[in-house]
Amino acid sequence: MLPESKSRGPLTERIAGWSVRHRMVTIVGWFTLVIVSVLASTVLGLGSTNSTDPGESGRADRVLDAQIGYVPLQENVLVQPLKDGPLLAADPEVRGAIGDLTTSMRRAPGAVAALRSPLEPGGADLVSEDGRSGLVNIQIAGPGERFRDHYAAIESVVEEVSARHPGVRLAQAGDVSLSDAVNDGIKDDMKRAEFFSLPLTVVILLVVFGSLIAAGIPLLLAATTVLAAFGLLQVAAHWVPVNSATSSVVLLIGLAVGIDYSLFYLRREREERAAGHGVTEALEITARTSGHVVVVSGLTVMLCLTGLLFTGLDNFRGLTVGTILVVGLAMIGSVTVLPALLALLGHHVDKARIPWLGRRRTAAGESRFWTAVARAVVRRPLLWGGLATITLVVLTLPAFGMRLQDAAVTDSLPREVPAVDSAIRMQEAFPGSPLPAWVVIWEKRAAALDAPGVRQAVKALHPVSTARVDRIMVARVPLADSGTGEVANRSLEELRAVKAPAALGSLDGLDYAVAGKTAFAYDFTKQITERSPLVIGFVLTLALILLAISFRSLAVSLVSILLNLLSLGAAYGVLTWVFQDSRLGTVLGFTSYGGVIGWLPLFMFVILFGLSMDYHIFVLSRIRERRAAGAPVRQAVVAGIGTSSGVVTSAAVIMTAAFSVFVVLSAIEYKMMGIGLSVAILIDATLVRGVLLPAAITLLGERFMTPTTGRGGTDAATG
Repeated sequence: MLPESKSRGPLTERIAGWSVRHRMVTIVGWFTLVIVSVLASTVLGLGSTNSTDPGESGRADRVLDAQIGYVPLQENVLVQPLKDGPLLAADPEVRGAIGDLTTSMRRAPGAVAALRSPLEPGGADLVSEDGRSGLVNIQIAGPGERFRDHYAAIESVVEEVSARHPGVRLAQAGDVSLSDAVNDGIKDDMKRAEFFSLPLTVVILLVVFGSLIAAGIPLLLAATTVLAAFGLLQVAAHWVPVNSATSSVVLLIGLAVGIDYSLFYLRREREERAAGHGVTEALEITARTSGHVVVVSGLTVMLCLTGLLFTGLDNFRGLTVGTILVVGLAMIGSVTVLPALLALLGHHVDKARIPWLGRRRTAAGESRFWTAVARAVVRRPLLWGGLATITLVVLTLPAFGMRLQDAAVTDSLPREVPAVDSAIRMQEAFPGSPLPAWVVIWEKRAAALDAPGVRQAVKALHPVSTARVDRIMVARVPLADSGTGEVANRSLEELRAVKAPAALGSLDGLDYAVAGKTAFAYDFTKQITERSPLVIGFVLTLALILLAISFRSLAVSLVSILLNLLSLGAAYGVLTWVFQDSRLGTVLGFTSYGGVIGWLPLFMFVILFGLSMDYHIFVLSRIRERRAAGAPVRQAVVAGIGTSSGVVTSAAVIMTAAFSVFVVLSAIEYKMMGIGLSVAILIDATLVRGVLLPAAITLLGERFMTPTTGRGGTDAATG
């Protein structure tokens, strides 16, 4: 056990010392925490809260949520011949299918609240401009607890009618079918992420450690961390909105960070044992050095993540809470249960070795490759630092033309999804019909909706359908384009600024707001754009303060932030080049999206600025250990890079593998996230930490740190 005489050492050392002395209590306590966290939401029986949309769409959302009555959801069925034929008016096969569909729908017991057909009076707008397609509009009956049964009945009718008319295409898309496509896609993506990420991580850990036991410890910590975080997140969902995307991000960040923190700790402990220290002494040194780095890094990541709260967006609140929980648990586990497990296993942690894997490095744990790179860089820091900077600047250039654009369902998911294919076909025949704007009109005083002229005013908007519930009315108005982009946004702006005020502005006692999928994406991106300077300013200021406190050098802090911005800019440039300009994307098999998902650059900024501090602080701490022991700057840089970059590279490969799993998922935003995060992590761990950082410290010279001998050769930066 760690000697009691060291109990007044740094906090991380004292925590690790207690954990080692009470190893069984610590291990049992950790697994108890995991079990309690998993069961907490079930035992407490807490409900979940829903998110509110931003801007004008959020105003409409709040009005709809306040209604007691059920607002009917809508499905559309596109009916058209499978082969070229006569116009709909003269095509008996298509007309027969439409008649069969409408008759069967009305016979479905209580499933349909309202139905419009192109063959019935007032249905002329449900015939396409070329006259060859028809659209059947169906409102799903309530009440809310029954709508799922009613939707299933409607879906069944469409399938049955389609089977009876094999020469006619019946393509269904609408509120429920498209939402289900998104939810099912996320569920499939989660399974795919687990299928790919875990085997990849296991293989990399086996290569790094060459031992089944040593490789299993980081996996154990990461898995239990993610389980506990998911459990606590379900409890937090009672107060903050948590959506399905949050779960995917928490899973992969939890695996990456949990394994990274374990890797830092375990590799240092093995190095100290390889240097001749016993298990107890090795754990003491590891707690004082790598343990301190893990805590500083974890706190930095969590504090940077709080910057997302300044966006004021509900979706980011849940994401922030989820990622803070999983990073915090990973940090706590790595300085408590991890040293307890290592103390329990002792030298057995290296047992069950796999031949040819995990060959030992030099006695000092140095990476020969990175040591050679560092020697070359410190000899000519201006040359190598300049070349690395130019490379990153060139990679950054495409980012200056980045266009922010949020994704609708038809943009996000592949066309192989039946509802997406139906929506795209529907958009071609009836522009704007798959994802119309919702004009929500509500009474500010009683009976205002019953006033003369209200119905006529609403008709002036040319809605495809209207629904009246209690004291509100919802008119679904097709836009000039489906989804997002310049055309759809211009159409939305015209509806909000011109058409809606002209039709509804003079009505007394009423108010209105325009919502819908396009409106939500528009308002979401607009709010992110407006709040981004506040978030970026907060994160940069916080990072500067934390680095200045940790390393007691303003110059080092400023250089560190500049290096992070360079790696982030390069990732933005690659992201723009792959998805917006479709140059490299064509080679990789991605189609051009025409922009970058609106929330992704800010999300990447916050996440990467926090995560990159893991590597940065770890490398700088190793250099400062050598400098504090009296080594010259250049020698300290070479030794620090040599002993840390191998660990950083291994950690980066694991984190990159975790993030690259996003690329194989179905949604376009996940693919962008996978490319952006993976590229940024690789650049940060290699070009930035291996070349730019040693070049910058060499040029700083004596300003990096005045050599002073501290306890165990360390100072405040390392414990």
